Amino acid sequence: MAVVKNQVKKRLAEGKIVASLNVSRLRTVEIPQIAKACGFQWIFIDLEHSTMDLDVAGQVCAASLPTGVSPIVRVPEGDTTRATRILDAGAQGVVFPHVENADEARRFVGACRYPPVGSRSLAYGGPQLEYENLPPEILMKGLNEETLIVMMIETPEAVEQAADIAAVEGVDILLIGGSDLSATMGIPGQFQNPDFIAAIGKIADAASGAGKWSGLGGVYDEAILPGFAKQGITFFLGGADMAFILAGGKARAAFFNNL
Repeated sequence: MAVVKNQVKKRLAEGKIVASLNVSRLRTVEIPQIAKACGFQWIFIDLEHSTMDLDVAGQVCAASLPTGVSPIVRVPEGDTTRATRILDAGAQGVVFPHVENADEARRFVGACRYPPVGSRSLAYGGPQLEYENLPPEILMKGLNEETLIVMMIETPEAVEQAADIAAVEGVDILLIGGSDLSATMGIPGQFQNPDFIAAIGKIADAASGAGKWSGLGGVYDEAILPGFAKQGITFFLGGADMAFILAGGKARAAFFNNL
C-alpha cells in the first residue's frame, strides 16, 4: 500500500491533454464513475461558485481515487483552511482563484505542501494513503509529489506577474480563467480577440519557461480550443455538469416536441 498516484499529473508529464468534468450542481458520489464513463481524466469540484459543502466534496474526492479520475478542488479566494481540509479528505489538487502575485502564490503553496516546501499539518491514514499509517517521511514526500497546486490567472495585472508566479517552488499549473480574464481586460467573452490570445500566449510561455504546465477554463467553443492547445495548454476545464444536462435534455425534448 502507498500514496495513490495522481493520474492527471502522470498524463501531463507525458505531454498529454487532460480535461475535466466540472461539478457545481450534482451532489452524488457517483460523479467520478460518470466522469470516467464519459472519458474525462479529472473532476473540477467548484467550491467557489457553488453551495456544495466540504463534507460532500470530500466524499466525492474519496470516491474518485479508486477510479483513476483525479479530484481537484477550487476553493474560495485565499481559503487555505478549506484547501488543507479538502486535501486531507482525498483531493489530489487545489485550485486557488484570483492569484495576483508571487507572494500570494508562496502563501498558498506553503499551506498545501508538507515540509520542507511548506508547513502543512500532518494527517494520517486518509483515503490518499489507502488508510494506512505510513511513516511521516514517506507520507510527506509522497503527497507532495502527487498533489497538484494550481494558481488561476484572471486579471491583466496577474498576466504581468505570471512568470514570477510560475517560478514559485511548489506551483504546478497556471490556470487561465478565461471568463474573468477577458472581462477584466475589457473584452468579455471575446476569446478570439488578439489581445486575449496574446495574454494566453504570455501565460503559457511563463509556465513552460518555469517547467510548469498551463491550463484554460471558461472557454468551451470546440472551434477555437485547438488554437489554445497549439499555444501549449494541456490542462483544460472540459465543461460543467449542468451545461451537459441542459444540452442533452434540450436535444431530447426538441425531438419529442417535433415528433
